[in-house]
Amino acid sequence: MPMTSPYASRRVALATRHDKHLAIAPPFAARLDAQVVVADVDTDALGTFTGETPREGTPEASAERKARLGMAQLGCPLGVASEGSYGPDPRVPFIAGGVELLTFVDDERGLVVHEQMAVPSTNFAHRDVTAVEALVDWLPRVGFPDHALIVRPVGGHEVTIAKGIRDPATLARAVRSAREASPEGLAHVATDMRAHCNPTRMASIAQLAERLAERLACACPHCASPGFGFVRLVGALPCRSCGAPTARGQREQWACAACHANDERPRRDGGVSADPDVCPRCNP
Repeated sequence: MPMTSPYASRRVALATRHDKHLAIAPPFAARLDAQVVVADVDTDALGTFTGETPREGTPEASAERKARLGMAQLGCPLGVASEGSYGPDPRVPFIAGGVELLTFVDDERGLVVHEQMAVPSTNFAHRDVTAVEALVDWLPRVGFPDHALIVRPVGGHEVTIAKGIRDPATLARAVRSAREASPEGLAHVATDMRAHCNPTRMASIAQLAERLAERLACACPHCASPGFGFVRLVGALPCRSCGAPTARGQREQWACAACHANDERPRRDGGVSADPDVCPRCNP
């Protein structure tokens, strides 16, 4: 059930160097009356999209570490952090997809709340080319120059990486330099998935922040702690054609991050059956 915000007029530390406060602060202010404050933490030390620093552990563990670094830097018991991963969709490999995660830490209540969202719409893409002219048709599809690019040589040690490229002249120079440094004579050009370089990703983080703020404003019906919300779908919707169980979840499971109580509820979209195209009997 809704509750009076327990975080009204409180500061929430956000460790970021990629302007994520622009997406996270507004819903926290509007829904929780909380102030998101940027902490000066080198979040790239925990892992980078471009791979210079590998990420260790699960996204949840990484996000919690990042949140706690921000909390320590500001001397604040509340923190939030973001993690994202993008690549080929495991179900449809030729289509790109992603997952965004926000983690909220409340050391006063002993709470760690993870809110996650699949991102079906992303500009994640890459090309290996010998010259920038080969990118003419591809660049509009990935939203360049509003969305930035990264360039590196293909093969070898790949030590040279140009990031945040947003203009054609810089892109042409980077492609030429990467091609010359590549033992294969190829430049690898990819979308820059850092939030401040990717408006599409920033919009996804903002959407997820709305969901997290809404969850933190919801009290657990069992212990009254903040953070009661949807965690997964359970069960199986029947096929509307043959009635066989499908891979689509039938009910929503809501849970508390404090007492771990959980309830099952009807799907909020009102779904009571699934399309035959996801039925293993009708569409094996």
